[in-house]
Amino acid sequence: MAKGQTTVSDFAVAPRRSRSLEQAATPTNSATNPAEPSTETRNADQPQEPVPVGTEAGQPVNGLIAPTEEARRERATMRALQREDSRVRLRDLKRARDRESKHYVNCPLDYDTKMRLQKAAIENDVKMTVIMKAAIDQFLKDNGY
Repeated sequence: MAKGQTTVSDFAVAPRRSRSLEQAATPTNSATNPAEPSTETRNADQPQEPVPVGTEAGQPVNGLIAPTEEARRERATMRALQREDSRVRLRDLKRARDRESKHYVNCPLDYDTKMRLQKAAIENDVKMTVIMKAAIDQFLKDNGY
């Protein structure tokens, strides 16, 4: 999954409600709450009826929830391209890992050679495989390989 390419704009977010919408959504009664200013004392510039967001621009009220068919198709195409890119990158990573994987050589050693190898590994605090790899590399270099 491509984590580096995900942005905030990829997620649908509901628009914020304005103050007038919050006040209209909560039923206020002057008799139950006398500290609340009456409708006559409100500012004249505040709308009495909540105006749905997006209606003045010609957009649907729930534009983020139900986008147009063209927007849906474009978003689906973009997601498909991103998935394809992710799939290709993952395949390439697996191929690179396979190329760099370890290739084992199995060789039988007699008891004395194995004990000498083990003693050298313990005394020098290195693994036996490191010693064997260094010995093979040295032998190949000395013989021109």
